[in-house]
Amino acid sequence: MTTWTDQNADRPISLTAPSGIDRAAHHRLDEAWLAAAWSHPTTRCFVVSGAQVLIDETADGRTELVMTPSFEAPLTEAHRYFLGTDEDGVSYFALQKDALPGRIDQSARAAGLREAGLLLSPRDVGLMVHAVGLENWQRTHRFCSRCGERTVIAAAGHIRRCPACGAEHYPRTDPAVIMAVTDEDDRVLLGRQVHWPEGRFSTLAGFVEPGESIEQAVRREVFEEAGISVGQVEYIASQPWPFPSSLMLGFMARATSTDIDVDGDEIHEARWFSRDELGAAFESGEVLPPYGISIAARLIELWYGKPLPTRTFS
Repeated sequence: MTTWTDQNADRPISLTAPSGIDRAAHHRLDEAWLAAAWSHPTTRCFVVSGAQVLIDETADGRTELVMTPSFEAPLTEAHRYFLGTDEDGVSYFALQKDALPGRIDQSARAAGLREAGLLLSPRDVGLMVHAVGLENWQRTHRFCSRCGERTVIAAAGHIRRCPACGAEHYPRTDPAVIMAVTDEDDRVLLGRQVHWPEGRFSTLAGFVEPGESIEQAVRREVFEEAGISVGQVEYIASQPWPFPSSLMLGFMARATSTDIDVDGDEIHEARWFSRDELGAAFESGEVLPPYGISIAARLIELWYGKPLPTRTFS
């Protein structure tokens, strides 16, 4: 029987709130429509470079994605990606560039999703997630995996076509499981990866392998990384995670064993925490909470019963 506390179930997970943007995929192959949308005076666009965008603070204290009308946009070659339209009919595009443009007023700053995802509106963060995911894929999939020829961009950034063999390639999304594991004493299992700094603990996670269900992936990853056997697995929620191309599938899982045996390759250390122990470790600084944008923080909160301490972005 599930015993974890869920006092924050209605609090949305970062990057997943409804954005109000219709991706309008049926327009991606309509070059005449795309050209008309790009030239429309209400159209807005922004630059994405190295998974970063420009953000700025407004006079009333909000943080916004820096967007410009399309006629003020910096020049780009084929790297112009249609992201969708809003309920007012405004079209949005992202422009992939080698560097972010400068700002005359010097008030804007570059930011990645880990920072901007906590500050931007659902509309802006939805646009940013879409753009960053496309940019990451475009930068790393320029050649045909079938014949090796350089591919060309199509479908407003959502397809790459090979002119030599005719193959079509689509943006890659890698399913990964992430899980808060609890035992019969209602303790939570947290681990520290080998390349993480001292004190940084989080939930275990790993990629789904070919021919494997997501529940099987949860059990396999927990056993491989920490030597813990898992029985009950319950799906909670998903989160797009374009670092570079994952879809995180979040679970609560119940352990059927408690003796930890870390693999040493991915996980350097793993520990069971009661709520009191984890709270004291947060307070003393022994354990650093995950960044609030991560679904890991949300999964731990479901068990912990209250929001985790805020971790300053740096």
